[in-house]
Amino acid sequence: MPGDGKSGAAGVDPERLWLRPAEPRRGRRPSFTREAITVAAVTLADAEGLDAVTMRRVAAEVGAGVMSLYSYAPDKETLLELMVDHVVGELTITDPPTGDWRADLKAMAHRQRAHMLRHPWLPAALSSRRSPGPNTLAVLEHALAALRPTGLDGGTKLEVFAQLTAFVAGHVGYEIAQAGAARSPGRGEAEARYLMAVAAEGRHPELAEALASAGHPPTPDDTFARFLNRLVDGLDSA
Repeated sequence: MPGDGKSGAAGVDPERLWLRPAEPRRGRRPSFTREAITVAAVTLADAEGLDAVTMRRVAAEVGAGVMSLYSYAPDKETLLELMVDHVVGELTITDPPTGDWRADLKAMAHRQRAHMLRHPWLPAALSSRRSPGPNTLAVLEHALAALRPTGLDGGTKLEVFAQLTAFVAGHVGYEIAQAGAARSPGRGEAEARYLMAVAAEGRHPELAEALASAGHPPTPDDTFARFLNRLVDGLDSA
């Protein structure tokens, strides 16, 4: 039976999802498309988070009955696949790689970060295995082309792209959580006082030294760039 839960143990069938036409299985042709369903789900997630995306809510957004959606997206897991690939379409890169693979990877990571900040639900959606759809494959193709000058074998290049995307998703997830915490009145000041009190006790000399020399907190952009540089520049030793 279809529902709002996950797919079965085998997960989403990528051949059925991406290689077969998105047509209803039987009955009268509905007045909406798989694209319309996906756009409605993305709009809901952007506004209210992933928990708001249910088949019932999406059906209401497109003006359809819930059961009529299941020919296009039999469960929420399939819908998530469609949503992820849809928004990844915003990352499509038409310019060829520059030949400087480090600069190309860093540019891609910055684009990914901006993209995930526009869609705050995306890092969580990427935390489980996804089947690469056409838009995702286009971005992957660009990344592999950018990595050609490294001389890495194909498997390692795929690992590098996966590592880069995982880093960006993890970092953006942390950024979003920190931004939410910062909106709590006095939260930042309370945390600073707590750490200074702990450091003053003398049981954590390394922490005390680090806090004393930390200076002004860097901006989120600066922090991301610094971590990204360490990751990409360290690939030479991979």
